[in-house]
Amino acid sequence: MLVEITGKRYEEKLITTSLKVAEKFEKNHQHILEAIDKLTVENSTVAEMFTLSTYKAGNNHEYRMYNMNRDGFSLLAMGFTGEKALRWKLDYIKAFNTMEAELKRIYTERQQWQIERDKGVIVRHILTDTIKMKVADSPHKKFAYPNYTKLIYKTIFGKTMKELQTQYGVKGKESIREYVTADELKQIESMEMLVSSLISCGWGYDQIKAFVQTNATKMLAG
Repeated sequence: MLVEITGKRYEEKLITTSLKVAEKFEKNHQHILEAIDKLTVENSTVAEMFTLSTYKAGNNHEYRMYNMNRDGFSLLAMGFTGEKALRWKLDYIKAFNTMEAELKRIYTERQQWQIERDKGVIVRHILTDTIKMKVADSPHKKFAYPNYTKLIYKTIFGKTMKELQTQYGVKGKESIREYVTADELKQIESMEMLVSSLISCGWGYDQIKAFVQTNATKMLAG
């Protein structure tokens, strides 16, 4: 892949490497490194476009290379001429454009996920408040919320909470909700609202479980 998305969550950026550039443009990698060295020494602003890194060759030795963003590549490639160079520049532009679109898609999905996560907090409070007000006091009342949560997860994902925690690698006090998609969060919210409504109507756990399991396919599809 000519261009890749790198960086930790929320700090992703698009990069290519001096090694890929040298290979694509049929240049000696050492000459590419020297060209970047010269660019970064001459201008501190340019230095921000390149990040020194390393790679391992076939002999397992480490050698230096540069990661570069789109601006860094554009500046470096200005010196490449010829018909082949033009075609490869266009390939790189296309690759950057494709990955930029992918990055925007990721950001959009992440924003939607956060919206659903915030909504989920409110919906969860509605469920816990409903349990407090509508479920009769008993030694088992404290298990009502976790039991309904397990039922909802089993209905949506077809797996127990323990199985989901293992699947997603959930650690410590983390919630499974941190790992699911925006659409799955929306399904959880819908199911929690349904359970809250049924509790308010005086239904018990066994009734709700039977209803949810019987109508799960129809509810999740709608």
